[in-house]
Amino acid sequence: MKNIAQDMHKATGVFDILTSSTDIPKILDFCVAPGGYLETSMWHDPRAQARAFSLGQDQGGHEILMPPNSRITVKFMDITMLAADMGVDTIPAGHPDSANFLPRELAPNQFFDLVICDGQVLRTNVHARAEYRESREATRLTLTQLALGLEHLTPGGTMVFASVQLFKHPKCHAKRSAFYMIATKVNTRCQQATEAIEEWKKIWKIATFGSEEAYREITR
Repeated sequence: MKNIAQDMHKATGVFDILTSSTDIPKILDFCVAPGGYLETSMWHDPRAQARAFSLGQDQGGHEILMPPNSRITVKFMDITMLAADMGVDTIPAGHPDSANFLPRELAPNQFFDLVICDGQVLRTNVHARAEYRESREATRLTLTQLALGLEHLTPGGTMVFASVQLFKHPKCHAKRSAFYMIATKVNTRCQQATEAIEEWKKIWKIATFGSEEAYREITR
């Protein structure tokens, strides 16, 4: 992962957002394990501070391999359950995950210069998921990262998931269709960004609480 991150930077300058900041750069990594991308980004600017989330190993998550760093705060959780952050304060009675939804983690005024949104659904934690989530989990995970990532991105910041570049590693992803989308100089305060965040949260709510019919209707 560190090699991919370094090559990505050489090709796109993705970590320049950190070294160009006059303040202490802030990084948000939604699915940090095993930690190669975050470790590399911190290497590019040792001033940086990072907030990171990861699915715990007891839930099927990967082990974090990067060395401990006092400037990185890691919290183990399933980010698809961040209901309060996604705009839901009241959980419907009888919902199969009613005891698993989480309180707010990111304050409304908390912003980051670089947001890393490369989390993928893991087959290792199938046993930990309610049945309704199986066909919707990839959508829920993507929407959580997009909505909260854009909502908490500093104006002009960079998202790894306004100008867009695609980076495909020539060796590590040569035999599979895997790309990284890098959005730079993002105007997070424009109307389109606000509308996108609202729409992503709306779809997440339906994917989490809605019927099969409602989910098919909004995603078709």
